[in-house]
Amino acid sequence: MSDPDIASSAQRKRFELLYDLGCAFAARIELDELFPLIVDKCCEVFDAEGASVMLLDEQRHELFFPYVAEGDPDVREQLRNLRFPADKGIAGSVLRSGKGVRVDDVAAHSRFFSDVDEETGFKTRNLICAPLRTHQGVIGVLQVLNARAGSFGDDDLAFLEALAGGTAVAIENARLYARIKESEDRLRLQVGALRREMAHRDRFGSMVGSSAAMKEVFQLMESAAATSITVLIEGETGTGKELVARGIHRASTRADGPFLAVNCAAVSETLLESELFGHKRGSFTGATQDHRGIFEAAEGGTVFLDEVGEMPGSMQAKLLRVLQEGEIIPVGEARPRKVDVRIISATNRNLDEEVEAGNFREDLFYRLAVFPIEVPPLRERREDIPALCEHLIAKHHEQTGCAGMEESALHALTGHDWPGNIRQLENEIERAAVLAGRGNQIETRHLSTKVRGRTGAPESAPPTATGGEFLPLRAARSGFEAAYIKQALARNDGNVSRTARALGLSRVMLQKKMKEYGLRDAEPGTRGEGRGAGG
Repeated sequence: MSDPDIASSAQRKRFELLYDLGCAFAARIELDELFPLIVDKCCEVFDAEGASVMLLDEQRHELFFPYVAEGDPDVREQLRNLRFPADKGIAGSVLRSGKGVRVDDVAAHSRFFSDVDEETGFKTRNLICAPLRTHQGVIGVLQVLNARAGSFGDDDLAFLEALAGGTAVAIENARLYARIKESEDRLRLQVGALRREMAHRDRFGSMVGSSAAMKEVFQLMESAAATSITVLIEGETGTGKELVARGIHRASTRADGPFLAVNCAAVSETLLESELFGHKRGSFTGATQDHRGIFEAAEGGTVFLDEVGEMPGSMQAKLLRVLQEGEIIPVGEARPRKVDVRIISATNRNLDEEVEAGNFREDLFYRLAVFPIEVPPLRERREDIPALCEHLIAKHHEQTGCAGMEESALHALTGHDWPGNIRQLENEIERAAVLAGRGNQIETRHLSTKVRGRTGAPESAPPTATGGEFLPLRAARSGFEAAYIKQALARNDGNVSRTARALGLSRVMLQKKMKEYGLRDAEPGTRGEGRGAGG
């Protein structure tokens, strides 16, 4: 084939490339699909050993490789994590000047930055490099390395500059699409959160209590709302910890932002990371599209981590990064993303003891517990029970038609210890109101037997060692909790779901405690008598 024929063939291939890329740019609006296409086509049409796109990170003033086509996995990983100052090397010079260059002998060029070759083991002999220019400025460079036929020509550089112009527009459009999609996803999550917020307000719209213990809680909430300090809400199950968190959020400067809650005990470890931090498409089986996590969706607002003491150890380290650096790393990505959220967490566990036992990171505990608020159990603010009962009867009046409560029934309710706290009290009131019937008052006979037959006395004496010596407090507490759960299971015929509701726990939490204390789900006919795995 003569030289003119060769030149004509090369020119035809380049026109075909421009056509193919033009069609691809119109059809593809995701960067993950654009970069491989650009790099592969450049290597093909320029008959070169390599090609790369380098983008500018304006915040850090660094160049990085968003996509690497290198066949060697070690080199690919090195390049993916490699960054260098944007004013270094030939690429930095092109970025700054906005003009393309052709370099026939890279090693002899005064601007050559050899660190990349030294890091990867790749030897760059010659190159052409063109700026990626948009209406907002130069966003990076497109370069082709090591012509197989010897060296590049001026026509190669001119074609690369033309190609870089279309590539830059395509990248800018893809970025704009990504931002719009991100905003859409965030708005969708926020609208869902607001809907859940409205539904939640209907469930328990205001905090009721005038006792000294609750006045102290309200004062602490006001102080916490005045700043963005990290809050840890402590208290037994059912005391209204989430209600406290929502109250702090609504009274804070972040009130216009979303309030997103996640129960760390209700989500499996494998899904919790994706739920909180999001994931990249293809990062695991079933990840068919990018997913933005709670922390990004709550931008400008508050993330509430309920039952944070149940968070797995691997996730504790990732949460610590959010608190220390204000950054998250979605599953499947390597680069961190900045987030602006306030974190309020809650626990029904003694995190001091969990730290001592090695179940919870000490550094994370101190980060979370900057401003602790302890919500008292209902048995420690019995004077609030009459007002709570009035509130709850009014709340369910439309459904039940209950006309109020007799003094004897109120006395029984006030005397009960309420291990499930306000959540358990609400269930009791709703049940009794239904039994009383429309237009009638709740009487003692409408209350459940466990409330009707107790006025605050414990169901069992605290466990002690043989000989009447007291056990350490921690062991005594565990012994009482195991016995109490066992008794609750027996009363509910071994039904875990009913027992969990009665105790004000989630089913998952109850099953964890049953496993911890060696109790098992009751078989038919056993009435829930758990047999200890270890005595």
